[in-house]
Amino acid sequence: TNGKLDHKDLQLAIVGRPNVGKSSLLNALVGYEKAIVTAIAGTTRDAIDTKLRYKEHDIVLIDTAGLRKTARVKETVEFYSTVRTREAILRCNVAAVLVDATEGINDQDLHIIAEVAQSNKGIVLAINKWDLVEKDADTARIFGKQIQEALRIYSYAPLIFISALQGQRVFKLLDMALAVHAERGRELRTTELNEFLQEALQKYPPPSMDQREVKIKYCTQVKTNPPVFAVFCNHPQSIRSNYRQYLEKRFRTKFGFTGVPLTFSFRKK
Repeated sequence: TNGKLDHKDLQLAIVGRPNVGKSSLLNALVGYEKAIVTAIAGTTRDAIDTKLRYKEHDIVLIDTAGLRKTARVKETVEFYSTVRTREAILRCNVAAVLVDATEGINDQDLHIIAEVAQSNKGIVLAINKWDLVEKDADTARIFGKQIQEALRIYSYAPLIFISALQGQRVFKLLDMALAVHAERGRELRTTELNEFLQEALQKYPPPSMDQREVKIKYCTQVKTNPPVFAVFCNHPQSIRSNYRQYLEKRFRTKFGFTGVPLTFSFRKK
């Protein structure tokens, strides 16, 4: 394989707070005969990307050098790792955000998830160290529900329970990331978008923030990878944020886009 990045390929960043198991996941993915591994050097600073061939797909793991433990002073490592995380997020098209199952989801995890979403990259949540959690038949469901509640506006991110150290479900994580990457490139026809819009407007017309009557006219997709939708209306600034949320929620129910942040741009027409 040659050392160039192809933007049609899945470019996967493995991110998460320190000691959540990023290196172990990397080793689980590249340590198998299943994966054909190629290092791609010199993309940013001393970042090294790793190319995997998996199920007929070329997958690029972003900045694998940053995932290797360094023996530097802890403070610099902390600073260095946040900068590296940010760069990896900017360069990927999907991020696998690792969460430590033994500690649950915390503010630092949510901060990383928000950064991925605000950069409009695909998200897969990998709950790692699942082998260390005492379980009964309901554990995964209850744990999943708690995480979904904590995620709030990011609850469209799919969840998978893994053990990087045991190699449990790490390739299922790749399958999930490939699916999110495919969703991120989807293009919807204008006719189906407008059918959706008419239904949504009939069910719940937009209330106005001021005295002006808001009329939403039509919607069209203006971009893929990431998906952006333009919604044309008479008074864009009069549309309340909770109405925008209503449209997005309904939109996801109809069209999916699992793990993909969506942008609705309300424009004057």
